[in-house]
Amino acid sequence: MGDHKEQPLRVGAAVRRRRRALQLTLAVVSERSGLSVPFLSQVENDRARPSTSSLEKVADALRTTAVELLAAADPACSVDVVRAEGTEPVPEPRVRSLVRGHHQMHASEFTGDHDAGREFQYRNDQLMYVADGAVEIEAEGRAYRLGRGDTLYLTGGVRHRWRATVPETRVLVVAVAEHIEALHDRHR
Repeated sequence: MGDHKEQPLRVGAAVRRRRRALQLTLAVVSERSGLSVPFLSQVENDRARPSTSSLEKVADALRTTAVELLAAADPACSVDVVRAEGTEPVPEPRVRSLVRGHHQMHASEFTGDHDAGREFQYRNDQLMYVADGAVEIEAEGRAYRLGRGDTLYLTGGVRHRWRATVPETRVLVVAVAEHIEALHDRHR
């Protein structure tokens, strides 16, 4: 019915396609990511599911984002429902893709603490919405504090980092897909 809950997200094929497109070996990706070749092989063959941290390391090694890898993991659907995974507290930080497939828009939900030392820079625009809790975002040399219900809009190319300042914070990030050349339209 468009509800794909019974079909787990398989990111392995997306990782393999990206690695091959860059003409990289598993050994090179292993060296860049700090993850073992056997583990990377298991991920590519969908025998292991990478943690959020591991997926970000793989994405960095492949010069992409975890969101892009997750988006490329499932075929596009014209109508799709992404169900909430449960109401119990989340024991560790996690990211959940809210839009599956290869689309012009990506949306992810970040729950819990976040690696404040990691800097992000996306080619296209994005919007951050604090659903619960509070965050501190550093962008363009300024710090912004956002609470529940606040949003921050970032144009493409802005380097930024953020961290949760309250336990069990939930942040929704909606972005124009990296494969869309939206940045060039702004300069006309």
